[in-house]
Amino acid sequence: MNDYDALFQSVSTIAKEMQSLQTLAVTQYTPVVEAIIASRSRDVRHIEHTLDGLLDFACHPAGLQLFKSLCRHYYHIDPTATVDYINAYREMWDAEETERPA
Repeated sequence: MNDYDALFQSVSTIAKEMQSLQTLAVTQYTPVVEAIIASRSRDVRHIEHTLDGLLDFACHPAGLQLFKSLCRHYYHIDPTATVDYINAYREMWDAEETERPA
């Protein structure tokens, strides 16, 4: 095995582990988000803590869906803070689109 093959194997292993972690995070965050929305919670601290955690996993389609759902809920409580979270998402995960030349 040459250096390139070893590097490729290492990166491939890390990518698989990251996918597993993202799947686990979605599994764990789903009932939290569902409970916040179902109870119509206005607990800003809990909602923001959850959004902070979801930001790390919003690159995963199911994680992004949870993030969007919670943002929709939170918008009616604090629109300004919700926009800040949306902008944070864009800075973290939409960088490719914003870096393209005009």
